[in-house]
Amino acid sequence: MLDLDLGLMLFVLVIFFSLLFLLNQMLYQPLLKFMDDRDNTIAEDLKNAKEMAGNSDELRAKAEAILAEAKAEANAVREKAVNEAKALAESKIESKTKEIDSKYQAFLEELSKEKKELQESLSTQIPLFKESLKAKLSNL
Repeated sequence: MLDLDLGLMLFVLVIFFSLLFLLNQMLYQPLLKFMDDRDNTIAEDLKNAKEMAGNSDELRAKAEAILAEAKAEANAVREKAVNEAKALAESKIESKTKEIDSKYQAFLEELSKEKKELQESLSTQIPLFKESLKAKLSNL
């Protein structure tokens, strides 16, 4: 029938356990260690990604705040430049207005002088006009 050899069974049992021990040392433990390390790396990367997402929101908020501040400063600078330009234009207009007024006054004074001179010249020539009129009327 079936003969069982105890020495052979012990030899197979020793080879089985030694193979199990060698596979455990050379294959299963490094494989399990690699899978654990990979899981830890994935978990750490997810944690870092969440932190970076939070940081990006903070950075975006900071960037928007900086942009808003820069826009406000630009508006202030533009407003200041516009006001300075308006003040400069008003001062130029005022000085030109004064200059034109003074020239107008000088023109009026000169015109009144010429008017007086013309009146005086006409008043001195009135007797000549009367005589020439009389001479022309007498010729008629």
